[in-house]
Amino acid sequence: MMEFSGLLLLAVFFFLLALNVPISFSIGLATLVTMLYSIDFIPAATTIAQRLAGGINSFALLAIPFFVLSGLIMGQGGIARRLIECAMALIGMLPGGLALVNVMSCTLFGAISGSAVAATSAIGSFMIPQMEKKGYDKNFAAALTGAAATTGMLIPPSNILIIYAIASGGVSIAALFVAGYLPGIMVALALMLVCAGYAKIKGYPTEDRLPLKIVAEKVLAAVPSLLLIFIVIGGIIAGVFTATEAGAIAVIYSLILSVFFYREVAMKQLPGILLKSAETTAIVMLLIGASSAMSWILSYENIPQTISEFLLQLSNNPFLILLIINLTLIVVGAFMDMTPAVLIFTPIFLPVATELGMSPLHFGIMIVLNLSIGLCSPPVGSVLFVSCAVAKTSIEKIIRPLMPLYIAMFIVLMLVTYIPGISEWLPKFFGLL
Repeated sequence: MMEFSGLLLLAVFFFLLALNVPISFSIGLATLVTMLYSIDFIPAATTIAQRLAGGINSFALLAIPFFVLSGLIMGQGGIARRLIECAMALIGMLPGGLALVNVMSCTLFGAISGSAVAATSAIGSFMIPQMEKKGYDKNFAAALTGAAATTGMLIPPSNILIIYAIASGGVSIAALFVAGYLPGIMVALALMLVCAGYAKIKGYPTEDRLPLKIVAEKVLAAVPSLLLIFIVIGGIIAGVFTATEAGAIAVIYSLILSVFFYREVAMKQLPGILLKSAETTAIVMLLIGASSAMSWILSYENIPQTISEFLLQLSNNPFLILLIINLTLIVVGAFMDMTPAVLIFTPIFLPVATELGMSPLHFGIMIVLNLSIGLCSPPVGSVLFVSCAVAKTSIEKIIRPLMPLYIAMFIVLMLVTYIPGISEWLPKFFGLL
């Protein structure tokens, strides 16, 4: 029964996805069908209702609507332009300057907004035309923007790290936030190396070196925006407030900055921003509730244990098993968004990882980095669609220039997977692990 239940769950789930049923409904219906097979109707329906409600009944999840709202406010608050000007002043004169500026701007904006799609749209709408005007290949510019925007998923404040903390059953959000810094920066640096090599081969021009006074002005203009990261993380590390309280503070800070300091967001725009925030939060919460029900049936049918035993019997080599998990997640990330993928596959693969001696925190950074690559992977990578729309090109045309960037990100993924210190050093240094 156990094996058939697992196959039934996966078969129904992927069948509904193939029919283009929304993923939250696909998860819920697949869970219901499996429960009806395994349990009587009334207990099954009652259990689903309880798990849907219980899955979102968490204080830590209150941080998500706050960070979503602050990200939307910052996204319309003129932050992108100031970050681009700051990056241009600092590194625009280096080989491949505009490409490097693109990576740095996407990384900073993605971290501030917490959204790879927002970073792709905000930075790409300015940088892709500028790169094309300077002679850069438009398809390379689009691929680079999509790849660079994913770094914000690792650099806090990151909603997906909060979701992993819930899915894993109690990993510290503060520790995850701090752990994401080094891997996120490593991805950005790896992409910059590719850009420098690409620019040298193609002979792309560098930008003029700006006077020191102008550099200082551009950096100072971006400091108020960047302070959000230090306020949120600094307060959490110092124990001044929790991640949820940090989200509320981020909303207040972003409102003051965007409405009163930069004056880029009018008061009449706030109702629309609040509505968009509520819509985004509702989608995320529905996914979390449905995935909680699926996680329960997975546990009830001992499916994670079965997969764990299968993988451990397949080989006693931790290197090979972790490689299999990574390759599986890369395929999953190419077809599924990050939130449901984290919620579904964390309870399946985390027991395997811990059996191999990997800490839940280390695994969390690995899975988020892995699925971040999926955001810029065809055919379903959401940031690719946005990047192509901004560049007015097609996914087919950006696959070739995307490959060197993809390889660079994969190399970082392997380093993060097999070197625990990359993820764990900072949390240990700050006493969070």
